Amino acid sequence: MVSYPDSASAERSHSHSLPIRRPPSVASHSSRASTVRRHRQHRSNFGGTSLAPQNEFPVFTHTGDVEIVLSNGRKEQRYLLHKLILTQCSGFFEAGTSDEWATAGAGAGAGAGTGHVSNAGPSNGTALARIPSGSRPEQKRKWRYEMDWGSSEHDLPMLVQKVHNQSTLFGGGDPTPAAQPPPARNKPAASQSAFFRTMANFSTLHVSATTPESDPDDDIFRDYDNLFRIFYNYPPSLDDVNIANAYVECKSLLQLADMYDALGVIGPRVDHHLLRFQGRLWKQIAKYPPSYLKLGYMARSKAIFAEAMVHVVGQWPQGINQLRGQIAEPVIELIEDKVDEMDELKAKIEVKLFRLSLTTSRGERVSPSSNWLDWIAVSLFRQWLAENTTPPPAPILKSPRPPTSRSGESAPLPPPPAFNTGRIFRVLGQAGSSYLNHDECKRFLRLNPEHYNRDNLKRFERRIDEMKNKAKDAVKPLMRNFLELDLREGGLPYLTCTRIDPHDFPWDD
Repeated sequence: MVSYPDSASAERSHSHSLPIRRPPSVASHSSRASTVRRHRQHRSNFGGTSLAPQNEFPVFTHTGDVEIVLSNGRKEQRYLLHKLILTQCSGFFEAGTSDEWATAGAGAGAGAGTGHVSNAGPSNGTALARIPSGSRPEQKRKWRYEMDWGSSEHDLPMLVQKVHNQSTLFGGGDPTPAAQPPPARNKPAASQSAFFRTMANFSTLHVSATTPESDPDDDIFRDYDNLFRIFYNYPPSLDDVNIANAYVECKSLLQLADMYDALGVIGPRVDHHLLRFQGRLWKQIAKYPPSYLKLGYMARSKAIFAEAMVHVVGQWPQGINQLRGQIAEPVIELIEDKVDEMDELKAKIEVKLFRLSLTTSRGERVSPSSNWLDWIAVSLFRQWLAENTTPPPAPILKSPRPPTSRSGESAPLPPPPAFNTGRIFRVLGQAGSSYLNHDECKRFLRLNPEHYNRDNLKRFERRIDEMKNKAKDAVKPLMRNFLELDLREGGLPYLTCTRIDPHDFPWDD
């Protein structure tokens, strides 16, 4: 016989063990939610960091593998860059981070100069053997470069590859004392300025403002920073107001790029920066053509190089001392070729000028027998042309005794100034009253009182003007201007008809 528990007692026991659930009320839900929100702001961030490590120029913490340290003991700049970018932009870094360089450095002994840095990992061979081959961490090579300032002021600062034996941006290593700062360059003391300010209810106050002394190596730090900024396609910090300062900064940057075999990357950026000056740039090139010719050649700037070349050829050999031995020989050869071409053209035009003549009403050339006054006008023009296109003769009188040097030998005399006929052709191209004007014609006719009168003077001036117009047409090939400079503001005393063709640039060979 099966007995069953009493249903009433079962219900009573069940009611004591499991309380009856009621549907949650809105008030209880809102109070619980408010409690959660109230305590949410007190969550702990233990183990995290509020600032993420920098991974942008100039320090790429996560991806950089080439550390560069510029330090002179007073100032320090650190870069953590990418080998891929540096090797693509600079032949120096391409060679320094190559496997051949590392092998040669390792063979030299003790790994000196290799700059090889391995990540921290198991160094025990037994421990490495326990790790499966597929899960072993691949070691990433890293390099470190430091600035070597040289032993004297005449040495050029240069980056050298160092062994990773001190605390760096990569982490680890034993920190070592910083290198001694290089000798400070001679620099004048910083100037002090004082100013007075008057305020109501106050007497005059004297406040001296002392400008902080700048580091003598700031220019070097600036050039290296601009170099790396251009590598990463950032705009360089170059003066965009004063073109003279911009030239100095661009020149030093190009010289640095030449040291690190990076002219192909730096040159176009320098070219772009200088061309933004537009008209001021062309005027500056006209003042210093040899300097801008060298800069244009280093920057591979076709616009700057061609503009400076036209000025140099027109003034040649005036700038030979500033270029000989300071620029590549192909550039000197190009200058000499262009000068020869211009001399040939001038010789042809001189022949045409001396053959110019006037004709009579019957179409015959004037002569002393046919028309004496017209023949005199032709003779005066030819005489003026011969005097101004022929170098002056050497003096007959003895020159003063040259000063003697300490060794007793007489110092050589300075060479005579170069004779440039460009100014004469410019005058011929202007015509008008620029030469053989009214006063000169009047003075010439007065030498023969028999032929001097008002009618003859007017006729003589008209015939001289005809000769001028013919000469103006003859020299037109020399009056061409291949400069970007606007010559309407003021002419130049030399010819600017040199044309630089695309195949003339010496770096396109």
